[in-house]
Amino acid sequence: MKRLLIGTAAAVVLTGSSAPAFAQNVYTAAAKAQWDMIKGNITKTAAKVGEENYSFKPTPAVRSLGEILGHVADSNFGICATAAGEKPPATGFEKKTAKADIVKGLNDSIAYCDKVIASLDDTKGAEMVKFIGPTPKLMVINFNTGHCNEHYGNLVTYMRLKGIVPPSSEPTK
Repeated sequence: MKRLLIGTAAAVVLTGSSAPAFAQNVYTAAAKAQWDMIKGNITKTAAKVGEENYSFKPTPAVRSLGEILGHVADSNFGICATAAGEKPPATGFEKKTAKADIVKGLNDSIAYCDKVIASLDDTKGAEMVKFIGPTPKLMVINFNTGHCNEHYGNLVTYMRLKGIVPPSSEPTK
């Protein structure tokens, strides 16, 4: 127990104001890393799935694969705009049916979120915006990442039903 207390005290002293440069903006770096992972899976899915499967619905009551990707694009624009304190620069992708239109909207929405995230650091990311009540900007970004992960889960199921290996399950090279 004594060693644990001494070790903890030493860690506190060593990580004080003289923290190394890599420890700066750790919250922003973590948010960006999570975002980068899901945006890769979503964009690979959009590219990998053939246009013939964009209208696929496992049941009539759910969104099609293309509608999910369009919804993700719309949400990326809306949620990241909230973090930026702006109006969404584009919308309406969930209603599109052509793969090229959906993929363009998705890629544009990801580029927009990348720009918003790049404008943040831990200090700016702690600034409050109106979201679901007052919310720090980085938590809005994290909400968007969670939302994308949720819908990637839907897309994985759709791909599996069509015999397509999801990007996150592909072997690494």
